[in-house]
Amino acid sequence: MRLIQITDCHLGSRPGDTLLGLNTDESLSDVLQCLSQREGRANFVVASGDVAAEPTVEAYERFLETLRDQFDRPVAWLSGNHDLDAMMRTFPVEAVQREYLEFDHWQVILLDSSVPGFEHGEIALEELARLRQCLEASNKHALVFVHHQPVPVGCDWIDQYVIRNAPQLLDLLSEYTHVKGLVWGHVHQEFQSAHKHFMLRSTPSTCIQFKPNSTEFALDTTMPGYRWFELYDDGRLETGVDRIDAKSYGIDFASSGY
Repeated sequence: MRLIQITDCHLGSRPGDTLLGLNTDESLSDVLQCLSQREGRANFVVASGDVAAEPTVEAYERFLETLRDQFDRPVAWLSGNHDLDAMMRTFPVEAVQREYLEFDHWQVILLDSSVPGFEHGEIALEELARLRQCLEASNKHALVFVHHQPVPVGCDWIDQYVIRNAPQLLDLLSEYTHVKGLVWGHVHQEFQSAHKHFMLRSTPSTCIQFKPNSTEFALDTTMPGYRWFELYDDGRLETGVDRIDAKSYGIDFASSGY
C-alpha cells in the first residue's frame, strides 16, 4: 500500500492567484506532475489541510479537478485553519473522502484540528472520542493525519499555533500499540521525531516553504514537495519526502508574513 500526502496548497478563489509571489495553482500542478512521473504505484492521496487560501467552492472544485486531471487517485481531505470545514463537507464522498479510510491491513484516521476564526489548533472532545472509537473498533495498523503540529517544530513564530490539547491527543494515541504514526502539515517544512512507540512527521507544502528553526517569519528556498508512505501488511512503515526539481517562482523572500 503506497499513500501520498500533500498539504497546504493555499489555492486562491481564482486560477492564478498568488501567495507571496508564488502562483499556487502552478506549484500544485508541478507537484502533481512530479507525482505522475515518480509515484505510479501510489494507491491514495491525503490532503492534510489548508487546501484553500480562502474557503471558496471554486478553490475546492479546482483542487479536485486538478487532481483528477494530473494524478487521478482516490483522495481524502481534512480542514486546516485557512479552510472552512462546513464547506468541505458539502462535497460528496464520491469526489473526496474524509475522517476514516480502511484498507486490508491499515486504517487511516483523519482528525479535524481547525478552530474557526483562529490560527491555532485544537482537537474537539467529539473528535478525540471518534479517534478512540476507531482505535478500539479495529486493531489494524493505524496512521493518523491532522493539520496542526502536536509538538513544537523549532520555529517560534508558528509553534505558538500548536494543537492546544496536544498532550491529551498524544496520551490517547500512546495507549494503542497498533498506532504507527501521527502526521501533519501547517508548518510548511519537513520535521521528524517520535513519541513513545509511534513516529511524528510533518510534510512540506505544495507552495511556499517556511525556514526551519526560525524565530520570526522567514521563507526557505527549498522546493515544494510531498510525502510518501509505504505501508506493509506486518505494520512496518517507510516514509520520505520528495520535492520538485529546482525552479524559480518569483517568491517574495523579504516578506514578513503571509
